[in-house]
Amino acid sequence: MSKLVRFLQELVALPSINPAFLEDRPELTGEQRVADFLMAWSARAGLEVETMPVLEGRFNLVVTLRSKGRTQQRVVLAPHLDTASVPDETLLTPRRKGDRIYGRGTCDTKGCVAAMLEAVARVAKSGKRPDSTEIVFLGLVDEESGQEGSRAAVEAGFRADLAIVGEPTQLKVVTAHKGDVWLQIDTVGKAAHGSRPELGKNAIHEMSRVVSVLETEYAAALRLKRHPLLRHATINVGTIEGGKQPNIVPDACRISIDRRTLPGEDLESVMAELRALFRAHGLKARLTNMRGGPCVALETDSNQPLVRALMRTVGQRKPVGVDYFCDAAVLSAGGIPSVVFGPGDIAQAHTADEWIAIDSLERGADRLEQFLRTLP
Repeated sequence: MSKLVRFLQELVALPSINPAFLEDRPELTGEQRVADFLMAWSARAGLEVETMPVLEGRFNLVVTLRSKGRTQQRVVLAPHLDTASVPDETLLTPRRKGDRIYGRGTCDTKGCVAAMLEAVARVAKSGKRPDSTEIVFLGLVDEESGQEGSRAAVEAGFRADLAIVGEPTQLKVVTAHKGDVWLQIDTVGKAAHGSRPELGKNAIHEMSRVVSVLETEYAAALRLKRHPLLRHATINVGTIEGGKQPNIVPDACRISIDRRTLPGEDLESVMAELRALFRAHGLKARLTNMRGGPCVALETDSNQPLVRALMRTVGQRKPVGVDYFCDAAVLSAGGIPSVVFGPGDIAQAHTADEWIAIDSLERGADRLEQFLRTLP
């Protein structure tokens, strides 16, 4: 078993489920166990270690490899330390089967954590660190929920010339990804006895009209909004709740929607678009933002020198876009040019049998090490 595979298995064995998904199981939630392990591991590798406060009991991990001389630029490797919840706790025990490692986080994104920190450690141990480039491993908390780790880094004034955000991209350099707006939509009716529905106003019926318009006319209009790397914008009605019992006309109904945005769209433009749509159809509905911070799309210029250098290292000629949202957009909006890169396939993330191919993991560490060695 290679040292890198063992490293990943040790990380997977440390539960770090985002507390938003499992509030009553502190022994399985939070990033602290992983962060403590990585701090000790990094110190043994001769790297500088510090923490960045984010939330109570939760902090970003900052591991630094200083440049030999005067620092003129900073490159950051930024995976997240939290994972999604698990349908079965056996997924928290790493296991190897053939050329795959199974377990929660193997793909999303403890595989990236292992590959990225291993690459930094290799450069440090070689004694040939860059002359003028500072290399930072930034282990972020809370990506799976509110991206509070990356938001805290930006608010704290953390800056870099390039952030390589760790997500499973099949070792492709991703320069664009969609934004993600979550909205709550409420309709209001009037309660009445179920035997005399004409005396009330059915909020569920009103919401059914809202859902119909969103999933038909609005969805069709979004398919016309296209981006060369991201295809088109999308809408999904994810939840619905309303009513108390069969014999009461419901006076309230609520849905939540997921609206994937393209570069140039933001929360305000989406809400204005939806309000105009509802007015045009005579619908009365209230919109509420479900997220605290901006979740705009990522679009980084692939001609930036550091981005070009990374693409050359991995043998990629054209940039790639993905549908999902991640910390890269938050860092980019905060002034840090960002791309997404890492071993594994996003199709395995959050699945009941999450896994990563060992070959992808090892090639990821190799490619990142090669790139870091090209830095001046």
